[in-house]
Amino acid sequence: MSSVPTPAGPSTRPAAGRKAGQTGNPNHFRLPDLCSPLAVFGVVLASQLLALLLTLAGQPGWFAFYSHLSQAALLLLWIGLIAAALLCRLRQWLTRFAVPEGSVVAYLIVMACVTVVSETAFWLGRYLGAGPDTGGGWFPTDHWSFLTRNLAIATLVMAPLLRYFYVSQQWQRNVRREAESRLNALQARIRPHFLFNSMNTIASLTRSNPVAAEQAVEDLADLFRASLRDGRQLIPLHEELEIARVYERMEQHRLGPRLQVDWQIGTLPVTAEIPGLTIQPLLENAIYHGIEPSPQPGIITVSGEADGKLIRIAVTNPLPPAGLTSRPGHGLALDNIRERLELAFGQDGTLAVLAGPDRYTVTVTFPANGVRRYS
Repeated sequence: MSSVPTPAGPSTRPAAGRKAGQTGNPNHFRLPDLCSPLAVFGVVLASQLLALLLTLAGQPGWFAFYSHLSQAALLLLWIGLIAAALLCRLRQWLTRFAVPEGSVVAYLIVMACVTVVSETAFWLGRYLGAGPDTGGGWFPTDHWSFLTRNLAIATLVMAPLLRYFYVSQQWQRNVRREAESRLNALQARIRPHFLFNSMNTIASLTRSNPVAAEQAVEDLADLFRASLRDGRQLIPLHEELEIARVYERMEQHRLGPRLQVDWQIGTLPVTAEIPGLTIQPLLENAIYHGIEPSPQPGIITVSGEADGKLIRIAVTNPLPPAGLTSRPGHGLALDNIRERLELAFGQDGTLAVLAGPDRYTVTVTFPANGVRRYS
């Protein structure tokens, strides 16, 4: 059995200065990531649809329709892409503002983009010597009418858009708070049987092996300290693995040679981050459902692999032999882990269960770089 690679020192202690679940002030102004490919595609598509709508509403006649559509599409495309690039660049800076102030600043940035692009289009036409606009010219000739019309259209577009961002932000905030409350409630549930078994084990060790009893008390204190940590906090993988090894030592005192754990995780990047108490509850479930009901020794396998972007850790336990009834479970631990992974990593954080005739495997997947989903 391979040992878990851990640095020297008490790794079960939280890192100094680490703030649990630090995600920034939820009341501050937030914009979506306009630099993502999907957002850029949305900006391009929205600008072209708006150009088509404005051209149809202007009723220029079919003779000049395509000319006007080309002008509007090109102008709105430049405005949309430049505004999106600026807002993307200033996204973190805008989070310093509250929602009303941030909305005003974002509005002014877009208005500045509209003004600059409109002025550039007008003066470029002057420089190239564009003549009177007869319905087919590429450049505008009525300066103030062209500028004020563009600013008015931008205002009508930005007002509902900023409102949508605000409502979406509030909805996400409420969903996150509800999920966090549910996770905190689940995190507070500690199986009474584990506490009772641990205290009975310590009581028996105090008579037969005082040194082991002292170590068991320290291990129990470390486990409870870890259980009181904020469930949203990301900790280095080596800390989470060490917590699982502490739990294994506690159960080893009670179950003796019946419990064997095969750790196959020597190549994992132990500096990657994972929500606290992710692996330990899986090991606890494996012991509770796979080892305790059986009178025969059993081997629990904890294996891991990393493909560069994602880390997968699987905990596999044997099922009780035929004729022995397996212990019922409520799935609270698995639901807890699954929701915390999704909250921290979105679609990159998953939990999968594979139940076979004689083996039960739970696999957790999370990013190797430990990036939080929320900023």
